[in-house]
Amino acid sequence: MVNRILSAIVALIYLIAAYRLGGAGGVIRCIAFLVLPLACIWFSKEMESYTGIMRLQSVDTESPGCLVIACGWLLMLLPLIVGLIWHFQGN
Repeated sequence: MVNRILSAIVALIYLIAAYRLGGAGGVIRCIAFLVLPLACIWFSKEMESYTGIMRLQSVDTESPGCLVIACGWLLMLLPLIVGLIWHFQGN
């Protein structure tokens, strides 16, 4: 439950920033970006049991739910991490 609340807050911050910087188009792009990370965080139990074909490769073992959540958080925070690195490098 905590992961869902925190990820919703982070997503809302991203959406507000996207609207201020890019208007409606920025919000649409931001929503498209947030779909996968939020799905990994919110529905990790469902996603951990996925087996089948992904990118023309067979997935035959389940992934641990905590790893699915961690990857979702990494993907969600990646723009912030890259932005901080870019900011501190002075570019």
